[in-house]
Amino acid sequence: MVTGASSGIGRATVVALRDSGWEVLGVARRADRLAQLAAETGAEVFAADLTRQQDIDALAERLGSDPAHSLVHIAGGALGADRVEDGDSVQWLRMYEMNTLSAQRLVKALLPKLRATAAAERTHVDTLFLTSTAAQVAYPGGAGYNAAKAGESMLVQALRQELVGEPIRVIEIAPGMVHTEEFSLVRLGDRAKADAVYDNVDHPLTAADVADVVAYSLNAPGHVNLDQVTIRPVAQAAQHLVHRGPLAPRA
Repeated sequence: MVTGASSGIGRATVVALRDSGWEVLGVARRADRLAQLAAETGAEVFAADLTRQQDIDALAERLGSDPAHSLVHIAGGALGADRVEDGDSVQWLRMYEMNTLSAQRLVKALLPKLRATAAAERTHVDTLFLTSTAAQVAYPGGAGYNAAKAGESMLVQALRQELVGEPIRVIEIAPGMVHTEEFSLVRLGDRAKADAVYDNVDHPLTAADVADVVAYSLNAPGHVNLDQVTIRPVAQAAQHLVHRGPLAPRA
């Protein structure tokens, strides 16, 4: 199961997993985009808002008794770029629900199904969470998103320790700058501001780049766990340090 499947990294992950032979259930809010994804990839789809417990319950019911091998939680997002003193608490709470609480709700609902599959098939199963380098390093104007993603990252790290001794991999992928069609636009609400984030950056990551790492981590031998993978473009040396202009060797 892949969340956030209607666009960006989530959609690219569905494509990458289908290409490597997985049966995939793509989950997102926008049913029209999911229908297009299903037509293009052959994935099954289910429309759900993961900040609503009733939708999580419906998703668990949809899975029924079918085996579940991997929970891949890509959905999330950032809203605004306010300083701490100017932060909108309603917007910050929404980010916490989108990123951290959605992860907890999914684990609570689907972990029993993953365990049942592992026991019935005597195999390993996976949980994978897409966090962000924003969970690792704070930056001005990022506190709301920093806090939400750091919360999700701490949840992942605690979950890995809580599940020790079980054949359940707990994987965290933390991307840096990824140029997708919606992330910065949704966050900033303005096309010009969104485009400026990536202006003159030599090859920011694409959704497909991150999806490739997700697919690798799930397709790796069952005893191999990628605890935490940080992935950035070469032009981004750190969260706050991005080279703008062409990359060139020094003479």
